[in-house]
Amino acid sequence: MQVFSTFENSVFLEMALAELEKKGIQQEKIFAVPLDNRSDERKLFDTLHHSDGTSLIDIGMALATAFAVIAASIGFELAWGPIYWGLIGAAVGFIVGVAIRFFIEKVIKKRNRKLKGKQSEVILIVECEEIKAELVENILWEHYAIGVAKVK
Repeated sequence: MQVFSTFENSVFLEMALAELEKKGIQQEKIFAVPLDNRSDERKLFDTLHHSDGTSLIDIGMALATAFAVIAASIGFELAWGPIYWGLIGAAVGFIVGVAIRFFIEKVIKKRNRKLKGKQSEVILIVECEEIKAELVENILWEHYAIGVAKVK
């Protein structure tokens, strides 16, 4: 039987390996594979099939509404009237809002847009007898495995 698990590369992985060896699992039956995690920067603009939850137009929509109301109110006294000035105000507010949000995301945060949460860094494969599979699984969970699966 094989027991697969994923771990972050930490001291808990080393402790799990040491405990497995103490419990009678031979070192030749334990196989650890380090993973190459995503190193390129996440995209700022979303696609149709993937969204990271960050919106560039949220501030733009709010400012478009505010600028449209203010410009339409002032437009009653101007030559083009409230409708044109309301539309001009909405366009200016939207552009200003998107520019602010883009500036915040690209310049101020300067963060690598990485995946949130824990990332698997090592896959651990343990080959053992079926009677020891439950013991191996418990040891892996006790040492903070991210995920564990058994295969006969």
